[in-house]
Amino acid sequence: MITLYGFPNSRSLRATWTLEELGLSYAYRHVDLGRGEGQSEAFLARHPDGKVPVLVDGELTLFESAAICRYLAERYGEPGGLLPASVEERARVDQWLFFIIGELEQPLWTQAKHKFALPGEQRVPAVLPTAAWEFQRALGALGRCFDGEGWLVGERFTLADLLLTHTLTWAVQFKMRLPPALAAYREHVAARPALARAASRERSAAEPG
Repeated sequence: MITLYGFPNSRSLRATWTLEELGLSYAYRHVDLGRGEGQSEAFLARHPDGKVPVLVDGELTLFESAAICRYLAERYGEPGGLLPASVEERARVDQWLFFIIGELEQPLWTQAKHKFALPGEQRVPAVLPTAAWEFQRALGALGRCFDGEGWLVGERFTLADLLLTHTLTWAVQFKMRLPPALAAYREHVAARPALARAASRERSAAEPG
């Protein structure tokens, strides 16, 4: 049995979405980060920093959202599905996964940390304009290769589109400006039924009782 540990509207949604796209059976375990469950001894044995997501699949315990999504697609996906069939195209997916995590997402999380995630005494509001500028710079780099038409890699939806759409949705929530074509792309991909099922699964698990 696959078990995913997560928290709504966090990076765990990427892994839940991937599981739903693959049509896999899995158990979802809500980790109440607000109550400090991530810092429990039991959970720190799964993730050394007490964060989500964490995937347990048999003897394998894995953290980091992109690594989890990549593993699930590689192990359980159909050839040419969430990961392309060719080595070259899979490398292009990996290229974009690294870019999304390292360049596009990073300034968004800088904003989140200094608005609400860090303890109050560690927040530095003065960095917020710089983080917003850095996000727009990364968005410009993306735009030199992808204008929002079609798919990020190849001729079909892949993990690259999944992570990009999740990150762009965060950007919209943080009131970042997106080019119209990229905004339309995000809305199109975000309408996939698997994402709706994933979000519902996470919300339901977090409900009291």
